[in-house]
Amino acid sequence: MTESEGKPTWQQIEIGAIITEPGSARQYQTGDWRTQRPTYVHERCIKCGLCSIYCPEGCIEPNEEGYFEADLFYCKGCGICARECWTKAINMVEEE
Repeated sequence: MTESEGKPTWQQIEIGAIITEPGSARQYQTGDWRTQRPTYVHERCIKCGLCSIYCPEGCIEPNEEGYFEADLFYCKGCGICARECWTKAINMVEEE
């Protein structure tokens, strides 16, 4: 594998298991990994967005009504959103 063959050399290959660009996890369906998923009690939500800020996957966004919800295609079920939600509007439940 040389540059002349059009393939990268070992010096040009990224080190494994690191994220080299922001948001690159969006390229993968990481939601298959989870054992728990977030559920929402919209009556308790004050639409502060803290869950979105603390989400390590960046998969929580507001819906049409302004309530924040996770895109379960990418959510790994870590529970950080539920822990940071001080109004307890997010609960983690066992994945079915």
